[in-house]
Amino acid sequence: MPLPYVVDPAPGAGAIPPRTTADSDAPALSLNGPWQFRLDDGPWTELPVPAHWQLHGHGSPAYTNVSYPFPIDPPHVPDENPTGDYRRSFELPSDWPGTGSDGGARTLLRFDGVDSCFAVSVNGTPLGHAKGSRLAHEFEVGELLRPGANTVEVRVHQWSSGSYLEDQDMWWLSGIFRDVTLLARPEPALDDFFVHAGYDHTTGAGSLAIETAGATAGSGVRLSIPELGLHDVDPAGPHLIDRVDPWSAEVPRRYDAVLRTERETVRLRIGFRTVAVVDGLLTVNGRPITLRGVNRHEWHPELGRALDRETMLADVLLMKRHNINAVRTSHYPPHPAFLELCDEYGLWVVDECDLETHGFEQVDWRGNPSDDPRWHDALLDRIRRTVERDKNHPSVLLWSLGNESGTGRNLEAMARWCRARDPERPIHYEGDWDSGYVDVYSRMYASHAEVDAIGRGEEPPTRDGSLDGHRRTLPFVLCEYAHAMGNGPGGLSEYQRLIDQHPRVQGGFVWEWIDHGIARTDAQGRRWYAYGGDFGEELHDGNFVADGLLFPDRTPSPGLIEYAKVIEPVGLELETGGTTLRVQNRYDFRSLAHLAIGWTLERDGQAVAAGAVEMPPLAAGSSLSLPLDDVLTAATATAGAAPGSELWLTVSAKLTEDEPWATAGHEVAWGQFPLGAIEPATRPDIDVDLDINPDGLLGVVTNARLDIWRAPTDNDRGGGERSLARAWERAGLHRMRHRTIDDVTTAGARTVRTRVAPAASDLGLLATYRWRAEGGGLRLDLSIEPDGDAARWGELTLPRLGLHLALPGSLVQVAWFGLGPGESYRDSHAAARVGRWAMPVTALQTPYLRPQENGNRSAVRWAEFTDPHGHGLRVEGAPGFDFAARPWSNAALAAARHPHELEPDGQLHLFLDLAHDGLGTASCGPGALPEHRLRPGKAELTLLFRQT
Repeated sequence: MPLPYVVDPAPGAGAIPPRTTADSDAPALSLNGPWQFRLDDGPWTELPVPAHWQLHGHGSPAYTNVSYPFPIDPPHVPDENPTGDYRRSFELPSDWPGTGSDGGARTLLRFDGVDSCFAVSVNGTPLGHAKGSRLAHEFEVGELLRPGANTVEVRVHQWSSGSYLEDQDMWWLSGIFRDVTLLARPEPALDDFFVHAGYDHTTGAGSLAIETAGATAGSGVRLSIPELGLHDVDPAGPHLIDRVDPWSAEVPRRYDAVLRTERETVRLRIGFRTVAVVDGLLTVNGRPITLRGVNRHEWHPELGRALDRETMLADVLLMKRHNINAVRTSHYPPHPAFLELCDEYGLWVVDECDLETHGFEQVDWRGNPSDDPRWHDALLDRIRRTVERDKNHPSVLLWSLGNESGTGRNLEAMARWCRARDPERPIHYEGDWDSGYVDVYSRMYASHAEVDAIGRGEEPPTRDGSLDGHRRTLPFVLCEYAHAMGNGPGGLSEYQRLIDQHPRVQGGFVWEWIDHGIARTDAQGRRWYAYGGDFGEELHDGNFVADGLLFPDRTPSPGLIEYAKVIEPVGLELETGGTTLRVQNRYDFRSLAHLAIGWTLERDGQAVAAGAVEMPPLAAGSSLSLPLDDVLTAATATAGAAPGSELWLTVSAKLTEDEPWATAGHEVAWGQFPLGAIEPATRPDIDVDLDINPDGLLGVVTNARLDIWRAPTDNDRGGGERSLARAWERAGLHRMRHRTIDDVTTAGARTVRTRVAPAASDLGLLATYRWRAEGGGLRLDLSIEPDGDAARWGELTLPRLGLHLALPGSLVQVAWFGLGPGESYRDSHAAARVGRWAMPVTALQTPYLRPQENGNRSAVRWAEFTDPHGHGLRVEGAPGFDFAARPWSNAALAAARHPHELEPDGQLHLFLDLAHDGLGTASCGPGALPEHRLRPGKAELTLLFRQT
């Protein structure tokens, strides 16, 4: 039977009130490192702290998205409750202040994160217990410490009443996973402080007042900010500074400050900024902002949520380098070091409370703690600990009450407390669409049409009519959109156009930052990443935990490359007539003085000229037109050099000097524009023996067959029984059979007519292949049309439409002229640029954690597939085609659960396509837009095959 404190809905007992983190010179002793550990009265062993015990061989990880992995019986948890005992002895430094009863100082034992409930003792004396896994708890221990050896013991329970409040979409992992620290607190103490640093955008002035708490509050604390001329002043102020440089995510200016008491010095870095909702818009420093954000869980493939600073810094740098300016800390406060990095490098932060009760949705929200008085104190404790710890970070833009916790009186009480404690920051919570107690209207996965309606102020009314007027005055933010699971998300460009079009739509946060794969190694030493179900969980949600813009090893996915392009802060457009370049500064505050505009002119993917465009500093929100005289001169000189060539102008905005987050030359934005293409030169007809030996490469080509299947993407599978993949499978599109109607060879041409259809269906496709000699190769004109009931065909989309060729596996290299270098699809191709590209076939593959359709290259003019000696097959399109090439079949790709399970079958499977169905984001959200759907209909594809 669980101990009473484990199932008590109260937040805990014995901890001191929450307070801010501080960079103090008071003595501190880290207790990180090896601890003695045992699980469920097992043998004692060694376990590092911070860590999760499941990632060190004690039990197994388990993943669910919504479902609680225990009965919904609040506040009770099962008797089968894994419990870990931790024990560590440590030597207290001889000069540690205030040990024993003769001391004049206090000592605190601080836990920054323990999942999910723990009780702590020092030298055999219980201190108390606490819940709130991602929240800090401190206990008074000074009178218990003794010179020399001391022992701290912690008992951690995996399940507790707190688990009902922590149903976030993530792995269930337990243990002391953040830092443990012993803190000396000198007396008189500076227990807490709250920095209020405002900015007046009309005058450029700053205002500063710092609340202090503790025995030194009032006269005992002095403030110095030398750069602002403040020396040993009363921090309470208020101090008015005639001119300061404000803090923003674009220019994160901070001022070094010091708070001093008789016995302690605290170092601060203060950022001046003012956040407000004005005339229905979220503003900072008097200007509306646009959030180009991501949701970020804390994750490392080996460490879980026990992140080190280097990993946090890697995240911040990757975000900045990919034009991301905002983070929602889904769905709990992050390690405090992450917020310090956001302050330093510049990221807006929506700081979210450690609260989610999503599993109650599965029982129609019966017993939901958000509206149960028994949980009132627990929910208030969680928002208090969030706000008090993080209140001094200028990066924190909004407080978020939590995530997917329904509605109720306790959430409203949290909002009241938060507004009273910190009226300078607006409040966010998505779960109540009526938005009665928040300052921002927030939605998840709203469709493009919904976002457009909200932007126009024409959304449906609130359920509570009395709140409708209030909600229509609020700015709108997509706290989650564009679910980045597997291949996708599609439709990012269209979302961004709506954000740019409607002032009320102030951006959003893509779900999410990183795939939560757990690193594993197979018997052959191959590294792979596990997801839900790979640890034998009886209840799990599969690879839904792998929905990030980064792969688990922090390699950017194609989705992140696409997002970086879509949200780039500089717009570059060729104006009508092609003589001027329109430059738009999409920053909210920063001019473009830190960027240089360069250009490159390419003919058929080969650079023929390059230069720079002189640009004066361009203020935020402004646009200007720049002449392209040098470009036009170069284009004129090269235009007639090669009949049939394509001229492309690529314009790039790059850093002129090093920034803290990137080096000089880093590309921030780019645009690419055709400067005209001459019709392809006429190819002379060259007789080719169509009765080629079938073993020859062109003979193999004539065995190409119509193929409409793709290994379903996670977005194709989204929606369960209503998913696209299920509709395609019910229609039999994955098991098409071929019947030759006739095969006729005449002088110089061969025509093959076929019907392609699945078993148990009278729907089919008629495909006519017309082969003839041209240009030293074989030309194929393929025509396709649906056969069968038009209405039933009209209910379907096609996964893809094109050819499948099985070529020799010796063809291991590919080169092409078209969009690249990465994969692209019809609703996800903004980041692809026209050029000449080359790579091994293996590099074409994208290693999504669950294998699926990947690696498509679009708008290809020609492609060559060759062996190491340069011999192989060249394919040309008229005008173009898509291709994918892989060493395994679509069937094998669809059947594999992990990439390391895919084994080459000795062939190169080449897919030459007219089109693909759009990607969309239906793994969690809307599917592809209508214009990106591949509907059955008459279609034609022309290709020319030649041996190289």
